[in-house]
Amino acid sequence: MCHCIRWTGMSWILIVLCFITQTLFAQGASREILTLDEAERLSLQDEPGMDGFNASAEALAQRATADAQLPDPKFRFGLMNFPTDTFNRTQEPMTQVQLGIQQAFPRGDSLAVKARRTEVLSGAQRELAVDRGLKILQKVRLSWLELYYWLGAQRIIGQNRGLFTQLVEVTQYQYAVGKHNQQDVIRAQLELSLLDDRLEKIGIRQEQSQAELGRWLGANHGRRPLPKQFPRLPELADRSSLEAALIEHPLIRVDRSKVIAGQQAVALAREAYKPGWALGVNYGFRGGENPNGAERADFLSASVTVDLPIFRDKRQDRSLAASRHELEAIRFARDERLRELRQKLDSHYAQWRRLGKRSALYTDTLQLQAQENARATLLAYQNDSADFAALTRARVTELDTQLKALRIRVDRAKAQARLLYLAGDVQ
Repeated sequence: MCHCIRWTGMSWILIVLCFITQTLFAQGASREILTLDEAERLSLQDEPGMDGFNASAEALAQRATADAQLPDPKFRFGLMNFPTDTFNRTQEPMTQVQLGIQQAFPRGDSLAVKARRTEVLSGAQRELAVDRGLKILQKVRLSWLELYYWLGAQRIIGQNRGLFTQLVEVTQYQYAVGKHNQQDVIRAQLELSLLDDRLEKIGIRQEQSQAELGRWLGANHGRRPLPKQFPRLPELADRSSLEAALIEHPLIRVDRSKVIAGQQAVALAREAYKPGWALGVNYGFRGGENPNGAERADFLSASVTVDLPIFRDKRQDRSLAASRHELEAIRFARDERLRELRQKLDSHYAQWRRLGKRSALYTDTLQLQAQENARATLLAYQNDSADFAALTRARVTELDTQLKALRIRVDRAKAQARLLYLAGDVQ
């Protein structure tokens, strides 16, 4: 018997409403405010670069355990002195079936030295994972702040657009009553159109910033709105403390591990001057009887094999010299890295300090002066005491001052984010 499902009109309405509700819920979730703290947290979740470094570190840690072990023993099976006329095992007294085992012992403490070197390289990979996390935090902060600026610039221009619209209305009124000519009206409309063009350019930069942020968080998160409140980054230490912290930066710790690994390579080259050993035991089975009728005895053999590092000039000496030169190169690279980090610290700290002074100047003085100048110029224009060019310059200056104040504040926060990377901030 066939059972058919009958869909009533009410059922379809419920399905459509459910679909719409789920869609709106998903859109609402994607439009939640994206704070800087959340962006930092999202960027470090399942980060493939950090996972790759940690996986390499674990692989080297496992390899270090393997490097400390003796080589596998060797089993030996042999057929000795078989007569070629009959291949009879009991025909000749020296015919044997031999079973043996051999164990090699590498030179000196080479196993421990090699294992130690691999452990140090494993630690270097873990430090690279830490550095990767710091770099991701820095990039996310810079991308978030850049997007914050363009959103803020759009908001500032949107607010000022009403003022430029008022300029058009003022010039139209002044022209209508015969106080000014039509050129002022055209100029005011031109300035309004130029402002709309700036908004279009800002929209392009917004989309670029969203794409950059989405690279680290995912496209959906990159398009989420940002809060209007300016973010608070972790506080910076004083200049001397920041410089002292450079020696413990993950990249310097990586170089320090490489130096230790280079020292172990030199120690391993020295161990090559020592002899290596190999011990072997063989048991030979014989068949048949001696002429006196007694069974032939089996043979037991033992052997010791020793390396003789006699000709050192072309092998051990050269390997040791190469290891020393490689260690010297690693130390030079570490010193160069520390010098580079110090140069970046000097540059970013000077920028951060100077931008702080400029930001205070714009906040406390320049923005207020620009507002007062625009207000006074508008009043003078209405009273025929100023021309329209002066009024336009005053309005544009006020707008540019607001944008510059925001730009300086964002750039200072960017410099702070770069300093936090140098300080090893992991918040």
